Amino acid sequence: MKTQVAIIGAGPSGLLLGQLLHKQGIDNIILERVTGDYVLGRIRAGILEQGFADLVREAGVAERMDAEGHVHEGVELSVNGVRHRIDLKELTGGDVVVCYGQVEITRDLMDAREAAKLETYYEASEVQPHDVKSDTPYVTFKHGGEEYRLECDYVAGCDGFHGVSRQTIPQELRTEHERVYPFGWLGLMADVPPCNEELIYAMSERGFALASQRSLTRSRYYLQVPLTDKVEDWSDERFWDELKKRLPADVAANMQTGPSIEKSIAPLRSFVCEPMQYGNLFLVGDAAHIVPPTGAKGLNLAASDVATLYKILTRVYKNGDKDCISQYSEIALRRVWNGERFSWWMTNMMHDFEGEVSSTGMDPLMQKRFMESELNYYLNSENGRKVIAEQYVGLPYEEPK
Repeated sequence: MKTQVAIIGAGPSGLLLGQLLHKQGIDNIILERVTGDYVLGRIRAGILEQGFADLVREAGVAERMDAEGHVHEGVELSVNGVRHRIDLKELTGGDVVVCYGQVEITRDLMDAREAAKLETYYEASEVQPHDVKSDTPYVTFKHGGEEYRLECDYVAGCDGFHGVSRQTIPQELRTEHERVYPFGWLGLMADVPPCNEELIYAMSERGFALASQRSLTRSRYYLQVPLTDKVEDWSDERFWDELKKRLPADVAANMQTGPSIEKSIAPLRSFVCEPMQYGNLFLVGDAAHIVPPTGAKGLNLAASDVATLYKILTRVYKNGDKDCISQYSEIALRRVWNGERFSWWMTNMMHDFEGEVSSTGMDPLMQKRFMESELNYYLNSENGRKVIAEQYVGLPYEEPK
Protein backbone atom coordinates (compact mmCIF):
# COMPACT_ATOMS: atom_id res chain seq x y z
CA MET A 1 0.00 0.00 0.00
CA LYS A 2 1.13 3.55 -0.71
CA THR A 3 -0.05 7.01 0.25
CA GLN A 4 1.46 10.45 0.68
CA VAL A 5 0.59 11.00 4.35
CA ALA A 6 -0.07 8.19 6.83
CA ILE A 7 -2.18 9.46 9.73
CA ILE A 8 -2.19 7.42 12.95
CA GLY A 9 -5.37 8.14 14.91
CA ALA A 10 -8.95 8.90 13.84
CA GLY A 11 -9.82 11.37 16.54
CA PRO A 12 -10.78 14.92 15.58
CA SER A 13 -7.18 16.00 14.88
CA GLY A 14 -6.42 13.05 12.58
CA LEU A 15 -9.74 13.38 10.78
CA LEU A 16 -9.42 17.15 10.40
CA LEU A 17 -5.89 16.83 9.01
CA GLY A 18 -7.05 14.15 6.60
CA GLN A 19 -9.96 16.29 5.39
CA LEU A 20 -7.82 19.39 4.90
CA LEU A 21 -5.16 17.45 2.99
CA HIS A 22 -7.84 15.83 0.84
CA LYS A 23 -9.18 19.28 -0.09
CA GLN A 24 -5.69 20.06 -1.42
CA GLY A 25 -5.50 16.80 -3.40
CA ILE A 26 -2.98 15.21 -0.99
CA ASP A 27 -3.56 11.47 -0.49
CA ASN A 28 -3.82 10.16 3.04
CA ILE A 29 -4.82 7.00 4.88
CA ILE A 30 -5.90 6.93 8.52
CA LEU A 31 -5.16 4.05 10.92
CA GLU A 32 -7.17 3.82 14.16
CA ARG A 33 -6.79 1.12 16.83
CA VAL A 34 -10.44 1.18 18.04
CA THR A 35 -13.84 1.26 16.34
CA GLY A 36 -15.49 4.40 15.02
CA ASP A 37 -18.28 3.99 17.59
CA TYR A 38 -15.70 3.92 20.38
CA VAL A 39 -14.15 7.16 19.09
CA LEU A 40 -17.59 8.79 19.06
CA GLY A 41 -18.20 7.59 22.61
CA ARG A 42 -15.40 9.72 24.08
CA ILE A 43 -16.77 12.61 26.12
CA ARG A 44 -14.56 15.60 25.48
CA ALA A 45 -14.43 19.39 25.15
CA GLY A 46 -16.93 21.61 23.42
CA ILE A 47 -15.48 25.12 23.12
CA LEU A 48 -13.90 25.96 19.75
CA GLU A 49 -11.60 28.94 19.35
CA GLN A 50 -12.20 31.37 16.49
CA GLY A 51 -9.28 29.87 14.53
CA PHE A 52 -10.51 26.31 14.99
CA ALA A 53 -14.02 27.19 13.82
CA ASP A 54 -12.55 28.90 10.75
CA LEU A 55 -10.38 25.83 10.07
CA VAL A 56 -13.46 23.59 10.15
CA ARG A 57 -15.06 25.91 7.59
CA GLU A 58 -11.93 25.72 5.43
CA ALA A 59 -12.19 21.93 5.58
CA GLY A 60 -15.73 22.14 4.20
CA VAL A 61 -17.44 20.44 7.14
CA ALA A 62 -18.93 23.42 8.97
CA GLU A 63 -22.57 23.19 7.86
CA ARG A 64 -23.87 21.57 11.05
CA MET A 65 -21.48 23.50 13.30
CA ASP A 66 -22.71 26.81 11.90
CA ALA A 67 -26.34 25.72 12.10
CA GLU A 68 -26.32 24.11 15.55
CA GLY A 69 -23.26 25.55 17.30
CA HIS A 70 -23.86 28.23 19.91
CA VAL A 71 -21.69 31.33 19.44
CA HIS A 72 -20.43 32.76 22.73
CA GLU A 73 -19.40 36.41 22.68
CA GLY A 74 -18.29 36.33 26.31
CA VAL A 75 -17.35 34.16 29.28
CA GLU A 76 -17.85 34.71 33.01
CA LEU A 77 -15.46 34.34 35.92
CA SER A 78 -17.09 34.22 39.34
CA VAL A 79 -14.98 34.97 42.44
CA ASN A 80 -16.71 34.02 45.70
CA GLY A 81 -20.10 34.71 44.12
CA VAL A 82 -19.18 37.98 42.40
CA ARG A 83 -19.64 37.69 38.63
CA HIS A 84 -17.22 39.24 36.12
CA ARG A 85 -18.06 39.02 32.40
CA ILE A 86 -15.21 38.98 29.90
CA ASP A 87 -16.62 40.45 26.67
CA LEU A 88 -14.62 38.42 24.16
CA LYS A 89 -16.02 40.06 21.05
CA GLU A 90 -15.49 43.62 22.19
CA LEU A 91 -12.08 43.08 23.79
CA THR A 92 -10.63 41.21 20.78
CA GLY A 93 -12.13 43.28 17.98
CA GLY A 94 -14.70 40.69 16.92
CA ASP A 95 -13.39 37.21 17.80
CA VAL A 96 -15.70 34.75 19.57
CA VAL A 97 -15.81 31.07 20.53
CA VAL A 98 -18.30 28.42 19.41
CA CYS A 99 -19.89 25.89 21.72
CA TYR A 100 -20.05 22.69 19.65
CA GLY A 101 -19.15 19.31 21.12
CA GLN A 102 -16.02 17.42 20.09
CA VAL A 103 -18.19 14.37 19.44
CA GLU A 104 -20.20 16.38 16.90
CA ILE A 105 -17.05 17.67 15.15
CA THR A 106 -15.77 14.10 14.99
CA ARG A 107 -19.05 12.81 13.56
CA ASP A 108 -19.10 15.54 10.89
CA LEU A 109 -15.53 14.71 9.87
CA MET A 110 -16.24 10.97 9.79
CA ASP A 111 -19.27 11.55 7.57
CA ALA A 112 -17.26 13.77 5.21
CA ARG A 113 -14.47 11.19 4.99
CA GLU A 114 -16.92 8.40 4.26
CA ALA A 115 -18.71 10.49 1.62
CA ALA A 116 -15.36 11.15 -0.11
CA LYS A 117 -14.58 7.40 0.03
CA LEU A 118 -11.24 8.02 1.75
CA GLU A 119 -9.48 5.05 3.32
CA THR A 120 -9.69 4.58 7.07
CA TYR A 121 -8.69 1.37 8.84
CA TYR A 122 -10.51 1.07 12.16
CA GLU A 123 -9.42 -1.64 14.62
CA ALA A 124 -5.90 -1.56 13.21
CA SER A 125 -3.56 -3.29 15.66
CA GLU A 126 0.21 -3.34 16.17
CA VAL A 127 0.60 -0.03 14.34
CA GLN A 128 4.27 0.90 14.10
CA PRO A 129 6.09 3.62 12.13
CA HIS A 130 9.47 2.69 10.60
CA ASP A 131 12.41 4.57 9.05
CA VAL A 132 10.86 7.95 9.81
CA LYS A 133 14.30 9.61 9.59
CA SER A 134 14.62 8.47 5.97
CA ASP A 135 12.94 9.66 2.78
CA THR A 136 11.02 6.37 2.59
CA PRO A 137 9.14 5.91 5.87
CA TYR A 138 6.45 3.28 6.22
CA VAL A 139 3.95 2.03 8.76
CA THR A 140 3.16 -1.60 9.51
CA PHE A 141 -0.11 -2.76 11.06
CA LYS A 142 -2.54 -5.64 11.28
CA HIS A 143 -6.17 -5.47 10.20
CA GLY A 144 -8.72 -8.26 9.91
CA GLY A 145 -6.05 -10.87 10.55
CA GLU A 146 -3.84 -9.61 7.71
CA GLU A 147 -0.48 -7.86 7.95
CA TYR A 148 0.00 -4.61 6.02
CA ARG A 149 2.85 -2.31 5.06
CA LEU A 150 1.87 1.27 4.25
CA GLU A 151 4.57 3.23 2.40
CA CYS A 152 4.33 7.00 2.66
CA ASP A 153 6.20 10.30 2.52
CA TYR A 154 5.22 11.53 5.98
CA VAL A 155 3.65 10.17 9.18
CA ALA A 156 1.31 12.26 11.34
CA GLY A 157 1.03 10.91 14.88
CA CYS A 158 -2.46 11.87 16.04
CA ASP A 159 -2.78 8.88 18.36
CA GLY A 160 -2.93 10.51 21.77
CA PHE A 161 -0.81 10.37 24.90
CA HIS A 162 -0.70 6.57 25.04
CA GLY A 163 -0.10 6.09 21.30
CA VAL A 164 2.94 4.69 19.56
CA SER A 165 3.99 7.87 17.75
CA ARG A 166 5.75 9.69 20.59
CA GLN A 167 7.47 6.47 21.66
CA THR A 168 8.96 6.23 18.16
CA ILE A 169 11.19 9.20 19.00
CA PRO A 170 14.22 7.78 20.85
CA GLN A 171 13.98 8.55 24.56
CA GLU A 172 17.35 10.27 24.62
CA LEU A 173 16.20 12.69 21.91
CA ARG A 174 12.99 13.90 23.55
CA THR A 175 12.38 15.91 26.68
CA GLU A 176 9.08 15.48 28.49
CA HIS A 177 7.82 18.13 30.91
CA GLU A 178 5.00 17.28 33.32
CA ARG A 179 3.10 18.91 36.15
CA VAL A 180 0.47 16.81 37.95
CA TYR A 181 -2.12 18.79 39.91
CA PRO A 182 -3.30 17.65 43.37
CA PHE A 183 -6.98 17.42 42.38
CA GLY A 184 -9.30 16.26 39.64
CA TRP A 185 -12.48 17.39 37.94
CA LEU A 186 -15.69 15.49 38.59
CA GLY A 187 -17.82 15.98 35.48
CA LEU A 188 -21.55 15.41 35.12
CA MET A 189 -23.59 15.64 31.94
CA ALA A 190 -27.37 15.96 31.99
CA ASP A 191 -30.14 16.73 29.54
CA VAL A 192 -31.15 19.99 31.19
CA PRO A 193 -30.90 23.57 29.84
CA PRO A 194 -27.67 25.38 30.76
CA CYS A 195 -27.88 27.55 33.87
CA ASN A 196 -26.38 30.50 31.97
CA GLU A 197 -26.07 31.58 28.35
CA GLU A 198 -22.27 31.62 28.63
CA LEU A 199 -19.78 29.50 30.54
CA ILE A 200 -19.11 30.34 34.19
CA TYR A 201 -15.73 29.58 35.77
CA ALA A 202 -16.32 29.81 39.53
CA MET A 203 -13.77 30.15 42.31
CA SER A 204 -15.13 29.69 45.82
CA GLU A 205 -13.96 28.84 49.31
CA ARG A 206 -15.35 25.34 48.67
CA GLY A 207 -13.27 24.86 45.52
CA PHE A 208 -13.61 25.37 41.79
CA ALA A 209 -16.69 24.73 39.64
CA LEU A 210 -17.46 25.15 35.95
CA ALA A 211 -20.88 25.56 34.38
CA SER A 212 -20.48 24.51 30.76
CA GLN A 213 -22.80 23.21 28.05
CA ARG A 214 -23.01 21.10 24.92
CA SER A 215 -26.22 22.55 23.49
CA LEU A 216 -29.28 24.53 24.54
CA THR A 217 -30.72 21.35 26.04
CA ARG A 218 -27.61 19.54 27.35
CA SER A 219 -25.39 20.82 30.15
CA ARG A 220 -21.96 19.80 31.37
CA TYR A 221 -20.86 20.72 34.89
CA TYR A 222 -17.61 20.16 36.79
CA LEU A 223 -16.45 20.22 40.40
CA GLN A 224 -12.91 20.25 41.75
CA VAL A 225 -12.53 17.13 43.91
CA PRO A 226 -9.63 15.40 45.70
CA LEU A 227 -7.80 12.75 43.70
CA THR A 228 -8.85 10.22 46.34
CA ASP A 229 -12.55 10.67 45.50
CA LYS A 230 -14.36 8.10 43.38
CA VAL A 231 -17.38 8.56 41.13
CA GLU A 232 -19.33 6.23 43.41
CA ASP A 233 -18.86 8.73 46.25
CA TRP A 234 -20.94 11.28 44.37
CA SER A 235 -24.64 10.68 43.92
CA ASP A 236 -26.44 13.02 41.53
CA GLU A 237 -28.12 14.67 44.51
CA ARG A 238 -24.80 15.34 46.24
CA PHE A 239 -23.28 16.73 43.02
CA TRP A 240 -26.11 19.19 42.36
CA ASP A 241 -26.14 20.31 46.00
CA GLU A 242 -22.38 21.01 46.01
CA LEU A 243 -22.47 22.71 42.60
CA LYS A 244 -25.10 25.19 43.77
CA LYS A 245 -22.92 26.12 46.75
CA ARG A 246 -19.98 26.99 44.48
CA LEU A 247 -21.83 28.95 41.79
CA PRO A 248 -23.22 32.50 42.22
CA ALA A 249 -26.43 32.44 44.26
CA ASP A 250 -28.64 33.91 41.51
CA VAL A 251 -27.40 31.28 39.04
CA ALA A 252 -27.88 28.42 41.50
CA ALA A 253 -31.42 29.57 42.29
CA ASN A 254 -32.52 29.22 38.65
CA MET A 255 -30.60 26.04 37.82
CA GLN A 256 -32.51 23.07 36.46
CA THR A 257 -31.26 19.67 37.61
CA GLY A 258 -31.85 16.15 36.35
CA PRO A 259 -30.43 12.63 36.23
CA SER A 260 -26.86 12.31 34.97
CA ILE A 261 -26.26 10.65 31.61
CA GLU A 262 -22.49 10.55 32.19
CA LYS A 263 -20.30 11.07 35.23
CA SER A 264 -16.54 10.73 35.52
CA ILE A 265 -13.44 12.06 37.29
CA ALA A 266 -10.47 13.33 35.28
CA PRO A 267 -7.08 14.12 36.86
CA LEU A 268 -5.45 17.39 35.80
CA ARG A 269 -1.94 17.73 34.45
CA SER A 270 0.27 19.77 32.15
CA PHE A 271 2.48 17.81 29.75
CA VAL A 272 4.71 18.81 26.82
CA CYS A 273 7.05 16.71 24.69
CA GLU A 274 9.93 18.44 22.89
CA PRO A 275 10.53 18.22 19.98
CA MET A 276 7.25 17.48 18.22
CA GLN A 277 9.02 16.22 15.11
CA TYR A 278 11.46 13.42 14.36
CA GLY A 279 12.50 13.25 10.73
CA ASN A 280 9.31 12.82 8.74
CA LEU A 281 7.21 11.97 11.80
CA PHE A 282 5.09 14.78 13.28
CA LEU A 283 3.34 14.64 16.65
CA VAL A 284 -0.12 16.23 16.75
CA GLY A 285 -2.39 16.97 19.71
CA ASP A 286 -2.33 14.79 22.83
CA ALA A 287 0.54 12.77 21.41
CA ALA A 288 2.72 15.78 22.24
CA HIS A 289 0.91 17.83 24.87
CA ILE A 290 -1.86 17.80 27.46
CA VAL A 291 -3.30 20.79 29.31
CA PRO A 292 -5.62 21.09 32.31
CA PRO A 293 -9.07 21.85 30.88
CA THR A 294 -9.44 25.15 32.75
CA GLY A 295 -8.43 27.24 29.74
CA ALA A 296 -10.41 25.22 27.15
CA LYS A 297 -7.18 24.65 25.19
CA GLY A 298 -6.81 20.87 24.73
CA LEU A 299 -8.75 20.37 21.51
CA ASN A 300 -7.84 23.84 20.30
CA LEU A 301 -4.10 23.24 20.63
CA ALA A 302 -4.54 20.04 18.62
CA ALA A 303 -6.30 22.08 15.93
CA SER A 304 -3.43 24.57 15.83
CA ASP A 305 -0.99 21.67 15.33
CA VAL A 306 -3.18 20.47 12.46
CA ALA A 307 -3.24 23.96 10.92
CA THR A 308 0.56 24.21 11.07
CA LEU A 309 1.19 20.75 9.61
CA TYR A 310 -1.49 21.18 6.95
CA LYS A 311 0.03 24.45 5.76
CA ILE A 312 3.54 22.98 5.69
CA LEU A 313 2.52 19.83 3.77
CA THR A 314 0.46 21.89 1.32
CA ARG A 315 3.52 24.01 0.59
CA VAL A 316 5.62 20.85 0.17
CA TYR A 317 3.27 19.23 -2.35
CA LYS A 318 2.09 22.38 -4.13
CA ASN A 319 5.34 24.34 -4.30
CA GLY A 320 7.98 21.67 -3.80
CA ASP A 321 9.24 23.63 -0.78
CA LYS A 322 10.71 21.01 1.56
CA ASP A 323 12.75 23.54 3.53
CA CYS A 324 9.68 24.47 5.59
CA ILE A 325 9.29 20.93 6.97
CA SER A 326 11.84 21.54 9.71
CA GLN A 327 9.78 24.48 11.03
CA TYR A 328 6.89 22.35 12.31
CA SER A 329 8.07 21.69 15.86
CA GLU A 330 9.28 25.24 16.44
CA ILE A 331 6.03 26.83 15.22
CA ALA A 332 3.77 24.33 16.99
CA LEU A 333 5.62 24.54 20.30
CA ARG A 334 5.37 28.33 20.45
CA ARG A 335 1.59 28.06 20.49
CA VAL A 336 1.64 24.98 22.72
CA TRP A 337 3.68 26.69 25.43
CA ASN A 338 1.43 29.75 25.24
CA GLY A 339 -1.65 27.55 25.68
CA GLU A 340 0.02 25.59 28.47
CA ARG A 341 0.90 28.80 30.29
CA PHE A 342 -2.65 30.19 30.01
CA SER A 343 -4.17 26.92 31.20
CA TRP A 344 -1.69 26.77 34.11
CA TRP A 345 -2.50 30.38 34.98
CA MET A 346 -6.27 29.81 34.92
CA THR A 347 -5.86 26.67 37.00
CA ASN A 348 -3.75 28.47 39.60
CA MET A 349 -6.12 31.43 39.74
CA MET A 350 -9.37 29.51 40.11
CA HIS A 351 -8.56 26.39 42.19
CA ASP A 352 -7.98 25.62 45.85
CA PHE A 353 -4.61 23.88 46.13
CA GLU A 354 -5.61 22.24 49.41
CA GLY A 355 -2.61 23.37 51.43
CA GLU A 356 -0.01 22.26 48.89
CA VAL A 357 3.28 24.12 49.18
CA SER A 358 4.26 25.65 45.85
CA SER A 359 7.51 24.92 44.03
CA THR A 360 8.76 28.31 45.27
CA GLY A 361 8.52 27.13 48.86
CA MET A 362 5.84 29.74 49.55
CA ASP A 363 3.37 28.80 52.26
CA PRO A 364 -0.11 27.90 50.91
CA LEU A 365 -1.94 30.88 52.42
CA MET A 366 0.61 33.35 51.08
CA GLN A 367 0.36 31.81 47.62
CA LYS A 368 -3.44 32.00 47.82
CA ARG A 369 -3.30 35.72 48.67
CA PHE A 370 -0.93 36.38 45.76
CA MET A 371 -3.28 34.57 43.38
CA GLU A 372 -6.29 36.48 44.69
CA SER A 373 -4.46 39.77 44.22
CA GLU A 374 -3.44 38.90 40.67
CA LEU A 375 -6.95 37.77 39.73
CA ASN A 376 -8.38 40.95 41.22
CA TYR A 377 -6.08 43.03 39.02
CA TYR A 378 -6.91 41.16 35.80
CA LEU A 379 -10.66 41.23 36.34
CA ASN A 380 -10.82 44.90 37.34
CA SER A 381 -8.50 46.24 34.65
CA GLU A 382 -9.54 46.62 31.01
CA ASN A 383 -6.03 45.64 29.93
CA GLY A 384 -6.21 42.58 32.17
CA ARG A 385 -9.59 41.52 30.80
CA LYS A 386 -8.23 42.03 27.28
CA VAL A 387 -5.35 39.63 27.97
CA ILE A 388 -7.80 36.97 29.20
CA ALA A 389 -10.07 37.52 26.19
CA GLU A 390 -7.24 37.32 23.64
CA GLN A 391 -5.94 34.12 25.18
CA TYR A 392 -9.38 32.55 25.47
CA VAL A 393 -10.40 33.09 21.83
CA GLY A 394 -6.94 31.95 20.69
CA LEU A 395 -4.01 33.63 19.00
CA PRO A 396 -3.85 33.75 15.17
CA TYR A 397 -2.27 30.72 13.51
CA GLU A 398 1.36 31.27 12.54
CA GLU A 399 2.35 30.84 8.90
CA PRO A 400 5.54 28.91 8.07
CA LYS A 401 8.32 31.08 6.64
